Amino acid sequence: MSPPTVRAIVGVYDADGGVAGELRYVVGHLLGRAECALCDITHGTLRRKPAWDAMARRLGVEVTLVHRNERTPEVAAATGDALKKGRALDKNALHEELRQRVSADLMPWCRGCKSHHVAPMLWRYATVRAGARLDADRRYVQGRPGRAPAAREAVRRFLGFYGPAQPGDFAEWAGLAKPHARRLWDEAVPDLAEVKVGARKAWLLRDDLADLESPPAAGGIRLLPPGDPYLQKPNRPLLAPGEELRKRLFRPVASPGAVLRDGRLVGLWRARAKGRRTELSVEKLGRVARGDLEDEAQRVAALRGSSEAAVAIA
Repeated sequence: MSPPTVRAIVGVYDADGGVAGELRYVVGHLLGRAECALCDITHGTLRRKPAWDAMARRLGVEVTLVHRNERTPEVAAATGDALKKGRALDKNALHEELRQRVSADLMPWCRGCKSHHVAPMLWRYATVRAGARLDADRRYVQGRPGRAPAAREAVRRFLGFYGPAQPGDFAEWAGLAKPHARRLWDEAVPDLAEVKVGARKAWLLRDDLADLESPPAAGGIRLLPPGDPYLQKPNRPLLAPGEELRKRLFRPVASPGAVLRDGRLVGLWRARAKGRRTELSVEKLGRVARGDLEDEAQRVAALRGSSEAAVAIA
């Protein structure tokens, strides 16, 4: 079978077009909160790179560069139409529906899946704009958006999970500039109570104060996978006070999971498949025995599609 002919190339900037969109990107890029690989390839500090234009001319096919907000509406409308009447579509089925609804220039050839489909970045933004959600089976369904809550509600939800905390913790978690985060925090102050965490001041929801003063006891063994909400950044200094330990537990890639006993960190764990069995290797940091881990190990094996689990403790 002969390879497909490239008819056109469409590049999608991971940034919005227009003066406001480009200004937001420049500021976000300077603050380290926005990245756009295509922007870096095609543009220098002040203008488009001549080397890029020369390369594009040599390709012999039309090269179109668009910002994500310039073509998102078309794909969002197609997504909404595909999910009408309560339909639930997995990723492949959704792509097939989009092939029937969007312009050909928005469907470049994908070498990995050997088909034409909407560029990943573009369709992901479009699903958000269309109000799509993932159900428990990871199928796309049409969401039912209600009234948007007040922005200060983000502070309440953050503290509901990660309080006690400080305004700077909220700013980092939400990806907001500190002045913006502070404004939202100040709006939520009537709902907050000040407490002490060690020697520093912190805040939590006033409604949660009784739980902090008399917390329920944690019990049992838990194997938390990397990325579990309990392991997110606001909790890390409490879970793993030592900086070196945090570096081992929270790595940029390939982090281990956490073994908790009665709410405290007692080990690190990793899993790998070996035939029909899942093998868990555990590095002890505290008191934990192989027998303590068997039930949790079986749960992990079942989730990974294995019929049995084996635990090794180092």
